[in-house]
Order: sequence, then structure tokens, then C-alpha cells
Amino acid sequence: MLTAVDHVQLAAPPGTEDRLRAFYTHVLGMTETPKPPALAARGGCWFAAGAVRLHLGVEEDFRPARKAHPGLRVTGIEVYAAGLEERGATVVWDDNLPGHRRFYSEDPVGNRLEFLEPHHPAG
Repeated sequence: MLTAVDHVQLAAPPGTEDRLRAFYTHVLGMTETPKPPALAARGGCWFAAGAVRLHLGVEEDFRPARKAHPGLRVTGIEVYAAGLEERGATVVWDDNLPGHRRFYSEDPVGNRLEFLEPHHPAG
């Protein structure tokens, strides 16, 4: 029986950890979490915010996925999006998911990220 998603793994090119750290901590507001020593030797970095866990692993022939992405739930999506834009991130709104307000962005290596907040119509 499945009970939860433990983490989402995204790929990144070698040598981009500092750029990823700056984005995921300063732009998205996540906290870097230590990798076990055996895994840290492979490069990459891990981040967390509440129950959300994102792992960035080094991939030698990295190409960002054009469609695949994590969907990250947020609260106060308008304020969150404005904060990302103030920190230099691109925000592209999409109104095609009924019952949700959402936008897309991408990290410094081109990984697509979806941010969404469910909304409940009044009445």
C-alpha cells in the first residue's frame, strides 16, 4: 500500500549546485538538507519545506524535461508568485486546471516547476 510521496528527484548538470542552492533556498524559501556521505559524493543537493522534499541529482548528459515536473502546493499563491518574480524567477500563469489557481516557473537549469493552490468558489 502506498502512503505518501517521500520525495521528487530532479536532475541537474554537473557543477550547478551553487546555483541550485541559491534558487531553492533564497527564491523558493526551502531549506537545504544534508545528504548521506555516500550520496553526497555523487554531487547534487536536497531541499525541504514542510512535507515537500526535492532532491537534485547530477546527470552528466542533463537535458531538462519539457513536460515532466513536480506540482507544488502553495498557500497565498498571488503573494508567493510576486515574491518569486521579485527574486528574478519567471512566473507564467495558467488557468486551464479547474478549481485551481496555478503558474509555472523553472529553476536555473531549466527544470519545470508547477505551483498551484486549490480555490473554492463562494456559495
